[in-house]
Amino acid sequence: MSPLKDAAPKAASEAQLIARAQRGDEAAFEELFNAHKRRVYSLCLRMTADPAEAEDLAQEAFLQLFRKIGTFRGESAFSTWLHRLVVNVVLMHLRKKGLQQVPLDDLDTSQEEPVRREYGDEDRRLTGSVDRVSLERAIAQLPPGYRAVFVLHDVEGYEHNEIAQIMNYSIGNSKSQLHKARLKLREWLRQTSRRGDATAGSASSAHEGTRVVSEETK
Repeated sequence: MSPLKDAAPKAASEAQLIARAQRGDEAAFEELFNAHKRRVYSLCLRMTADPAEAEDLAQEAFLQLFRKIGTFRGESAFSTWLHRLVVNVVLMHLRKKGLQQVPLDDLDTSQEEPVRREYGDEDRRLTGSVDRVSLERAIAQLPPGYRAVFVLHDVEGYEHNEIAQIMNYSIGNSKSQLHKARLKLREWLRQTSRRGDATAGSASSAHEGTRVVSEETK
């Protein structure tokens, strides 16, 4: 059976589960929970960089879903609607913690040469030469607004029109936020690399000094 033929029953099945959950069917809601829990937790974890917080926020997101599933009208894909709900839960949590929230009109003060490409294109300077651990740490340093767009676009694979729906702003703002997030990531990674080189250089000099002292005392 072709993938397209497989997709229709799957979509119909989820639509049926949603309809049943909206009528208060707990078994249907549990099936929806099991179908989406991994991706919801993954999104929370990438946006917070804290496993304990991600677990709490994922639970909060599903509590919100349980309360609000009756408001889902099918005007967008259920996954898009759910991810909008999750993003809102996470951003509200981050704002309550007092973490920096970047306004949409934030000016870009980077001294880097202009990037000759459209906003939203793949950034090979980030994807080609950075190890996963360093990138995850860098993402955690981003202000919540930038982090949300970067995670949704570059990690979760959403298009800008979908992100605009989730974040409730324009496609242009989504592209601008992503561009600025990438600039900040590159700057953070560059500084981290310089600190690593300096540390390695200091360690090398210390080792060389120890060797010289050792030889002089022979």
